[in-house]
Amino acid sequence: MNRVVSILLLLLAGALPSLAEEISMKDGTKIVGHMTAVTTDKIEVETAYGKMQLKRSEILTISFPENNPNAPPEAVTAKKELPRIDEALTGARYINRTGKFSLTVPTDWVINPDLRRAPETLAALSSQDKMRFVMVIQEEYPGSLQSYKEISMLAVRRNLGSFEELSESPVTIDGKAGLLIFYRGTLTKTNNLPVEFLTAIIPSGNSYTKVTAWCVEPLFHDMQPTFEKIVSSYRSTGQSTAVAGSLKP
Repeated sequence: MNRVVSILLLLLAGALPSLAEEISMKDGTKIVGHMTAVTTDKIEVETAYGKMQLKRSEILTISFPENNPNAPPEAVTAKKELPRIDEALTGARYINRTGKFSLTVPTDWVINPDLRRAPETLAALSSQDKMRFVMVIQEEYPGSLQSYKEISMLAVRRNLGSFEELSESPVTIDGKAGLLIFYRGTLTKTNNLPVEFLTAIIPSGNSYTKVTAWCVEPLFHDMQPTFEKIVSSYRSTGQSTAVAGSLKP
């Protein structure tokens, strides 16, 4: 249980941390502040000089701080000790040779190693503006698909404000019968920004693969078809060499 909680906390922290973001504009301007609202065409940022409305079309990248500057040295060391992942992204095709799987993502996406902070996380990718994210986690668990889903959602419920599970439906991915779950909530450390998630859980023997895509809620409606294509594109390419974390029911 604690392992699932820690993974989901890291997932959320990696996506939208509480420290100030640095926004690079296409005209060369850099703006430092906290995002307080997001719409389909604008982002509101609280800066030292007040609130600013930025057009998304004029934003080049948004950089999130990798580490809390007050974190103890051992926290940084732990991140460096994560096992190396053999992966590649060519165009739209992402291949993970460590976990032996592939995904299809939008052609302008990138591998985002800053999101990968736990050994069970085998892949982390994002859009170039770091507003849309996908993560792949593999864990060993001896229980049923439904019980694994319930444990995962319990962890989310405890660590996501205003949690709401929107839907659950059966899905077949990579020839395996799994689950597709939509849920949403708020991130209390980032001014309660609403975030919406799509998670596909794919069983394989005594292990489960979780492919999760997410973004701030105002963008999710437009991104949903793309997110569904990404999670459904998961394909196993052979026996995984990764050491999955172990979960007990």
